[in-house]
Amino acid sequence: MPMLIGHLDADCFYASAERVRFPHLKGIPIGVLGNQGACVIAKSYEMKAQGVTTGMPIWEAVSQCPQGTYIKRDFQWYEVLSRKMLDLLKKYSPTVEYYSIDEFFFEADTLEQSFGCSLPEAVAALQTEFLDCVGVPVSIGVSTSRILAKLGSDSAKPYGWYVLTDPERIAKLLHEQPVDELTGIGLRSRLKLNSLGITTCADLAAADRKMIRDLLTIKGEAIWYELQGESVIPIQVNRPQHKCVARGGSLGGSITDPEVLNGWLIRNIERLIEALFAYGYQCGRFCLELQAKDQTGWSKQVLLHGHTDAFETLVPAAQKLLRQINPSGIPISYMHVIAKDLRVSGQRQLSLLDQKSSQANCLKNKVNQSIGRFALRSAATLTLPELYSDQAHDHEICDFYGKTCF
Repeated sequence: MPMLIGHLDADCFYASAERVRFPHLKGIPIGVLGNQGACVIAKSYEMKAQGVTTGMPIWEAVSQCPQGTYIKRDFQWYEVLSRKMLDLLKKYSPTVEYYSIDEFFFEADTLEQSFGCSLPEAVAALQTEFLDCVGVPVSIGVSTSRILAKLGSDSAKPYGWYVLTDPERIAKLLHEQPVDELTGIGLRSRLKLNSLGITTCADLAAADRKMIRDLLTIKGEAIWYELQGESVIPIQVNRPQHKCVARGGSLGGSITDPEVLNGWLIRNIERLIEALFAYGYQCGRFCLELQAKDQTGWSKQVLLHGHTDAFETLVPAAQKLLRQINPSGIPISYMHVIAKDLRVSGQRQLSLLDQKSSQANCLKNKVNQSIGRFALRSAATLTLPELYSDQAHDHEICDFYGKTCF
């Protein structure tokens, strides 16, 4: 019999996490706020039923759901629960992939033995275990491939489970699910498939494999195999090497002040260097992406003189790109700094400048780990006092490591 793969996904994780520490919020519509509190980044099912959507501005959400409770996100707390979920799942499975903050793929063959009952009963028992031990409701799918397992957990929400081993049951689910429910099928892929009359997962599974490979490359072919119940996308216990590392996001408004823009640039570079240091990378290319409120965007990159993680090298390169991209002071609402052409640190002899910078990075990280994140930071970030006075910005979703999705 093929190996069974499970997918466990927390239901409304951010909202559920708030209810773990604030039990009185159970049953109350909850909206979790991001982007300096300007919009809803997650909501409970009760708030969703009131018409509040992800990304909705706070003033619209309050108008739509005035009886709701709105809370600033706290990724430090969410990480605590996320890692507690990971540790609990490892008790019942020898192989677990930490896919995202609230999603896990795992080998499910051991569930029956662990709980001493049939597979459906064991899946239900695992679900109860998570609610009792972590306090977070989860949905679970189990099948012979990770894509089928994820389809199972997605269709079982909220707080349900789905064991997909029966061919008829699998076929029924595939007919019910649109093709863009599949991880890896984005807008462009959906349009390509729809143009050929492929609108459901069942259509994709029934299509010619070679045609799908030609249309969607080897990744599309892997999805085709997985829909047949053949596991070709392995569970990854360790995160593979990044193709790039990025930091950034919303600036909380439209910024024209060059000193404030520079403050954001330095903040994002410090966070990028922190990530490079944590992953053990140096980069050979640096890219800066800016975006206006109307979604108009600009991007420019530079080839660095050797691979580096040096603040003294990346900052001047970034500032030069900022001047090139935005010489006329266009209002900027989003910024991303991206390290590309990554190489594992220590693969080349460092220059004297890089050696000193590496030592400074180590010292800075030790001080900040001991005293508090951002205790030591560039004076250029003093233009962002509100950002550093709000603990909600001390920890972002990308600031904890080990997940395979990004």
